[in-house]
This record gives sequence, C-alpha cells and structure tokens, in this order.
Amino acid sequence: MTWKNESSLGDVLAASVSVAAVLVAMYQLLRPRRDLITERRADLLLDQLAEGRFFRTMCVTISVLLIAFICAAAGVMLYAHERDSRRQVLVGDASSPNRLDVEVTVQKVDAANHQLTMRVLAVPHGSVGGNEIPAHDLVLYTTSLFKTDLTYTAGRIISAQDITASLVGGTISDYPYDRYSTTIAFAATSQATPLPVSVSLTNEDPSFHLTALNSAGDQHFVVGLEGHVARSRGTLILAGIMVVAMWVLGLAVASAAGIIISRCLGLVWSAMGWMAATLFALVGLRNAAPGSPPIGSQFDYASFFWVELVIILSIAVVAVHGIRTPDAHQ
Repeated sequence: MTWKNESSLGDVLAASVSVAAVLVAMYQLLRPRRDLITERRADLLLDQLAEGRFFRTMCVTISVLLIAFICAAAGVMLYAHERDSRRQVLVGDASSPNRLDVEVTVQKVDAANHQLTMRVLAVPHGSVGGNEIPAHDLVLYTTSLFKTDLTYTAGRIISAQDITASLVGGTISDYPYDRYSTTIAFAATSQATPLPVSVSLTNEDPSFHLTALNSAGDQHFVVGLEGHVARSRGTLILAGIMVVAMWVLGLAVASAAGIIISRCLGLVWSAMGWMAATLFALVGLRNAAPGSPPIGSQFDYASFFWVELVIILSIAVVAVHGIRTPDAHQ
C-alpha cells in the first residue's frame, strides 16, 4: 500500500511538470505574437503621427499658397485701378460737331524743377477739319511756360507738340509725400473766330499720380482744369518697404554687436566684415529709391541717416571691445 501511494505522488508530480512545460511552451509561442502586436501598434502609431505631420504640412503649404494668391490678386487689382485712373477727365464741349479736340498726355513730372511736360495733339472735327488736317489756319492758346501759342497751317497734317506747365505748392524734400498743383487751360481760334474745345488728359508718368480737382469751360471757349500731382501708389509702397528694410538691417547689426559684446567674443572678423558691408550696401539701396530723392529729404530722416549712425556705432563699439578683450586662445 505504501508503494502505491508513492506511485500516485510521482504521477502527480509528473503531471504537474507536464502542465508547467505546456504552459511554458504556450508562453513561448504567445510571446512573439505579443511582440508582433506591440510592433504593429507602434507602427500604426508612427503611421498616424506621420499622417498628422503630413496633414499639417499640407495645411501650411495650402495656406501659404492661398495667401500668395490673394496678395498677387490684390496687387493686380491695385495695378488695374491705378492704370485706369491715369486717364482722368474729358472737359469742354465734346458735343459740338465743329470743334477742336485737344489730347493732352503727361510725359514727365520734374519735381526738382517744378515742371510738368505734356504732349499736345489737336484733332479737328466738322468744318474745322478732318483726318488731323485743319481746313483753315488754327491757333491753340495754352498756359505753357514757354509755348503759349501753337499754330497749325491749313492743309498740313497736325503733329504733336510738347509744352511745359509749372508745378506749385510743394517741395521735393518732402519725398515721398511731396504734393503739387498745376493749372492747364486751352483756347482755340480759326480765322479769328473762337472754336469749341474739348480736352482729354492722360498721365503716362508711372512715378506720379495726377488727379483733376476742378475743370471748367466758359462762354469764351476757354477750357481749363486744375490738377493735383502726388507720388504714385507704387512709389509710396516701394519707398515704405525700403524704409522698413533699412531699419531691419540696422537693428540686425546692432543685435549682432550686442551678442558679440555680451559673450566677450573679441574681434569676430566675419561679423565685422558683414557689418561694414551692410554699411555701404545701404548707400546703394538709398540711391535706388524711385524718383531719385535729394539728400536730406524726409525719406533720409525717417531711416537712412539713423540706420547708418547705428551701424557705425555698432562697428566702433565691437572693435573697441574686441581690442580690450583678451584673446580666448591666450
């Protein structure tokens, strides 16, 4: 009986060992599966993160392209508006069949000399003439500084002539916010008889914008208009960008000088070379301003003079501090 009990205990132990072996085998079989599941979850998480980054990148790219498109469209609309505004007014008696049309084109605004150069083309209609050929001798009277009478001979093709008007009420040193006014008037006669006159005005100077403020014609067939002359929108935008660019460069140089001094870096020749190059580059940038403003204009006092002074002081302070700072290698 004792032997049988011992055999039963051995069987139990053997069965226990067998179960343990089976459990170990199952664990060994399931462990790679669990690792595989973990790896797949990690890959899925990485894919989700990658998809999120890709989505954010696409959103940023689309936003940048959309902003660029909006800016370009706004620029085209602003240009179209400014282009259409160059053809200003049609004044005078344009309904009379027997009249003289005067097409005035502003060629150049000389703010330094306070002069406005215009090209005048007379076009007769009806009994006055046709096909740009007058039927009788014509005289066109203007308020030009030098040519007050423009004479056209009967039977000869009328050619365009240049006249000059004066600019008043402004100074070029206010660049880019200088403003002027001018007055232009015309009258015409044929065989000592006044003729109805109509005047059309077109501005071809891209640096200035001309606005007709007042226009009138009287019973003596005198047609005149008063114009307001100011810098064009493109000139104002570019001048503003140049002012901001100068200040950005000047503050960048001052910031670099502050870093060099605070860290006791000594004479950093590459940085000092960049500062000196910026100092002289600003001179070329200033001379590239549209309209060639004179030295000492409002444009210079707003940025150029101060930025040049900031850069010069930055270079001087860095040089003095570098000379007084011991070399790091020593």
